Amino acid sequence: MMRTLFLQAPSFDGYDGGAGARYQMKREVKSFWYPTWLAQPAAMVEGSKLIDAPAHDQSWEDIAHEFDERDLVILHTSTPSFNQDIRTAALIKQRNPKIVIGFVGAKVAVEPDKSLAASADIDFVAREEYDFTIVEIAQGKPLAEVDGITWRGPDGAFIRNKDREMIEDMDVLPMVSPIYRRDLDLTKYYGGYQRHPYVSFYTGRGCKSRCTFCLWPQTISGHRYRHRTVPKVIEEVKYILKEMPEVKEIFFDDDTLADAHDFVVELSGELAKLGFGQKGFDITWGCNAKANVPQPVLKAMKEGGCRVLLVGYESGNQKILHNIKKGLRTDVARQFTKDAHALGLTIHGTFILGLPGETLETIEETIRYAIELNPHTIQVSLAAPYPGTFLYKQATENGWFDGSDHLLTDGGNQIAQLSYPHLPASVIFDKVEEFYKRFYFRPRKIGAIMGEMIRDWDMMKRRLREGVEFFDFLRRRKEAA
Repeated sequence: MMRTLFLQAPSFDGYDGGAGARYQMKREVKSFWYPTWLAQPAAMVEGSKLIDAPAHDQSWEDIAHEFDERDLVILHTSTPSFNQDIRTAALIKQRNPKIVIGFVGAKVAVEPDKSLAASADIDFVAREEYDFTIVEIAQGKPLAEVDGITWRGPDGAFIRNKDREMIEDMDVLPMVSPIYRRDLDLTKYYGGYQRHPYVSFYTGRGCKSRCTFCLWPQTISGHRYRHRTVPKVIEEVKYILKEMPEVKEIFFDDDTLADAHDFVVELSGELAKLGFGQKGFDITWGCNAKANVPQPVLKAMKEGGCRVLLVGYESGNQKILHNIKKGLRTDVARQFTKDAHALGLTIHGTFILGLPGETLETIEETIRYAIELNPHTIQVSLAAPYPGTFLYKQATENGWFDGSDHLLTDGGNQIAQLSYPHLPASVIFDKVEEFYKRFYFRPRKIGAIMGEMIRDWDMMKRRLREGVEFFDFLRRRKEAA
């Protein structure tokens, strides 16, 4: 077995670009997702180690020694971090010329040749689901015989091996939580809407929705939802309860867990048997959900200890939702939100400005829509055309942007990439700040936040910290503009 290191390389200060982050950028408040897509193969390669440098504030100097005794490095990359990641690859090769470096992630999955051409230090890139791809390479299988990679041949030519088949039986994948416990500091992972410390992992992969902007289903995981059996999920939950007692919340990070109604109802019932949702049981859970989950399913989830839902509303304009193939009606989303609130579920709502069809009028409609829905917290992003997505193809063909990979400022803040004849990028960019201010700086919302802080000293400290980070975020956006 090759001595293998899985790496999320040093990057921008506070940059959340890990292999679990859907949007790679600096957040409005400090936020880091677990590098689940790296932890999964790390759990399958004996003797491996996982380093998540950005979350742990580690520089190159902090980790350089780790490469001295390694044979193989698997480096997760993304479109925004790619240039920094190839600089890290060069430093690794300079320190240990014999080391084999493989890149994984959506960026290299859809642009394998372009990625290899960008750096002679990359020996191969992995496409599709790469868990067993990495296992085979770590076991010493010749690159020529490994499905799902594009690699640099002895003569320098790029060789594309045949595609790797999707994993059908998700139960074959081991738990990732033991890797978190072994290699990561759980206190370094924050979510603005999650209890701290939290742990996130996937019960399944793939998403049946066809949202044109969404990265993972269009590049790696596919549109067919495949999930573990409930007993396998419960096995990992039991591990967390026993071995990671400091954890206050578990987040099931599937794209839309609640789409599989029977599965999530069964899972909720089994979680309830463990104590979730019961009086005196302090650990809660959450998941991603589309804004169309029926009330009986939401009720079962609540009874099984669910506390928080991350909901992608995206826009309050129905035509834009059709444009992005969201498969969601605003009237259904309104009813879903009423049902969730009535059950006492917390909602973190996500919205995107600058999607195809956006106008000043639709932005106003979306801001009013968010205020009407009144989720507990929100995230407002700029439409990001990642390579490999339908939005990228659509935007380049229509001249809405130049096809560059430059999605962030040099400091890691998101910039407005899409620009329309009737709505320039600069206006879309400015509207994000207006959106945040109009949502949060309302008497009703300020009163709710203050009440939350008064009732809970830990929440008081947290919200004060997040307030400082939020205003710093607004300041950085102004500088970027």
